[in-house]
Amino acid sequence: MKTDIQIARETKLKPIREIAEPLGIAEKDLIPYGHYMAKVELDVLKEKRDPGKLILVTAITPTKSGIGKTTVSVGLALGMNKIGKNAIVALREPSLGPVFGMKGGAAGGGYAQVLPMEKINLHFTGDFHAITSANNTISALLDNYVLRNRNNENGLKEIVWRRVLDVNDRNLRYIITGLGGTANGIPWETGFDITTASEIMAILTLATDLTDLRRRIDNILLGYKKDGTPFHVKDLGVGGSIVALLLDAMNPNLVQTTENTPAFIHGGPFANIAHGCNSIVATKMAMHYGDYAITEAGFGSDLGGEKFLDIKCRHAGIQPAASVLVATAQALKMHGGVDQKELKTENVEALKAGFENIDRHIANLRNFGQSVVVCINRFPTDTDAEIAAIAEHCKKAEVAFAVNNAFSEGGEGAVELAKVVVDTIENHPSKPLVYCYDNLESIKSKVKKVTERVYGAKNVVYELKANKKIKKLEEQGFDKFPICIAKTQYSFTDNAKLYGAPKDFELTVQDIVVNAGAEMIIVIMGNIMRMPGLPEEPNAKVIDVVDGNIEGLS
Repeated sequence: MKTDIQIARETKLKPIREIAEPLGIAEKDLIPYGHYMAKVELDVLKEKRDPGKLILVTAITPTKSGIGKTTVSVGLALGMNKIGKNAIVALREPSLGPVFGMKGGAAGGGYAQVLPMEKINLHFTGDFHAITSANNTISALLDNYVLRNRNNENGLKEIVWRRVLDVNDRNLRYIITGLGGTANGIPWETGFDITTASEIMAILTLATDLTDLRRRIDNILLGYKKDGTPFHVKDLGVGGSIVALLLDAMNPNLVQTTENTPAFIHGGPFANIAHGCNSIVATKMAMHYGDYAITEAGFGSDLGGEKFLDIKCRHAGIQPAASVLVATAQALKMHGGVDQKELKTENVEALKAGFENIDRHIANLRNFGQSVVVCINRFPTDTDAEIAAIAEHCKKAEVAFAVNNAFSEGGEGAVELAKVVVDTIENHPSKPLVYCYDNLESIKSKVKKVTERVYGAKNVVYELKANKKIKKLEEQGFDKFPICIAKTQYSFTDNAKLYGAPKDFELTVQDIVVNAGAEMIIVIMGNIMRMPGLPEEPNAKVIDVVDGNIEGLS
């Protein structure tokens, strides 16, 4: 089997204008970044068109052996185009943290990729750099304000804003800045989050236009004055300059797949520490130009899926016509108790023991009103007996089922999946979306509903710091935003090693962070870190440049 990067290089790419033209995107609306990538002006969304049907791709609880949602998302688009449907995929941008850390790239795999994958996985069109720069420009301007107003009534007594960097760097989680006397600033305890967890990233992905972007930027909470009143970006008077830094980044990116079909890629928050969805404007652009728009939400349906439905769909006024739940035989065996080293060995009984996990995710999506298609992303080591056992289980659960072979066969390998999804949308479409909670409920009520109904928790414990933060947010009127729970992606619990479908467990809320501009409350559970660290063997060790070509990306 050829590597992802070999397949990518052997694919004959079309000039990006030839990808845009059949959609009806005029060349004047493209901002080219080389021959094969372009940004698309937001103004195209002002043209009146009937929106296409939205398809959400989510997954069971992921494992370190991989699930392949992006591969399935791209594959489904390829398969739908194979059967004559106008389908466009809309994905998140990869972060440099995982690319050089543990996970690797995020442009799909095999014959179901978005291209040019080297560009997409690295600097792409510079969106992440713009977000990082905008975030840290606010930090610099805020530090300058603190210095200039340290001795008057306008000074700050607390800063809640943090710097960001799109690199896994655990040493930057907690730092002190401003050492060396007032010529070098005022000392503060602070730290770095990874760029994907930044509020600027959330704002970029949730803003519906430039006016909304400016409003949200101005509303970012930076800290508190000496009298206890909130201090926002609008109080600094720099909202316009931050929007200027994000002006190009706000436009979605148009690229192509391995079969030269269009793909929009834009924004990239992680679902374990943020809301995990691509931008609203990119999703709407895919719906604008496609009869079907396929998008994914990060990690499992309990994390990215819940946030997609409760946060993104609520903000955007959209809802999926169907949801695809991706699973693998290996992941089900791991949830059934098999050691990670033994996942490639046939074990039907362990596979069946893992069905509790997939059943929990099916039930969760149905509770939102979703029609569900279970998709098995097939690996070469999966046996016919294992696939047959999953198909039989889905039949008993009365849920649609299909196998995806797009990794090895491209669009042809996803025709079965495409037909099942189209049939589901045409004959059994999703019901009206039912949110897990009402925004007007208290923070703790919203947390209770998500943790009980989606995770299966019995109780939630709040550390003292979290309780104090909640009280403060309620007093200041920030409590009516939707919640965004940050926790491990590897379990329904806040314990990364507790697989399967645990019940009646306890969760611990260690901190609460308000994103007043993004209009959501980040609820931090367990020991999750918003700045990841590097593993013992970082993926950076296999990346190289040979004869001018990048090797080792996958």
